[in-house]
Amino acid sequence: IEIAEKFEPLPLIEKFCGDSKVMVAGSTWQEDEEELTHYIKSNPQIKFIIAPHEIDAQNIKDVQKEFAGAVLYSKLVTNSDPPFTANVLIIDNIGMLSKLYHYADITFVGGGFGEDGIHNVLEAAVYGKPIIHGPQYEKFAEALDLVECKAGIPVNNALALEKVLTELWNNEDLLKEKSEAAKKYVYSKAGATKKIMDYIQEKRLLIN
Repeated sequence: IEIAEKFEPLPLIEKFCGDSKVMVAGSTWQEDEEELTHYIKSNPQIKFIIAPHEIDAQNIKDVQKEFAGAVLYSKLVTNSDPPFTANVLIIDNIGMLSKLYHYADITFVGGGFGEDGIHNVLEAAVYGKPIIHGPQYEKFAEALDLVECKAGIPVNNALALEKVLTELWNNEDLLKEKSEAAKKYVYSKAGATKKIMDYIQEKRLLIN
């Protein structure tokens, strides 16, 4: 919540997004990217921002191969005439993801197609964005809660992913409903640190 409320704009990201519909895919692994590939290639009118979980040189090259024509964020920074016409932007640095979700209409959180499960869904939810993710999310209380309140949407494969995205893009009321549910959930849980500290003090747990 603090990160979201202290949000500062990212000018290059704003220019890349323009007036287009935007999907941000954060903390993605190869398994996630494979499920996204067909939809991204089939929808050049939508802007996609992909922030891979691993940003070593080899993985970034692999992601570039997966999404031909994609531009790296580092190239936007160093290019005097950045290629904002591309529809896929690959983030090749660490630390931007929590701000990137601000620019999304719909988010995808990676990890859910791997054995370890999904990454941080709250980073996207706090901005009031619906979260799509893979089927491995049962170990994560926040993800379970978000699915229950209809802000989180698990999908099992690329076909299910495309169906959900088509439905959300074509139904503004549904998109708004899920967006509001996401933000409401996060803010309803605010103050956990204070509750924990009050409990510790009440139970005198720090006294030997």
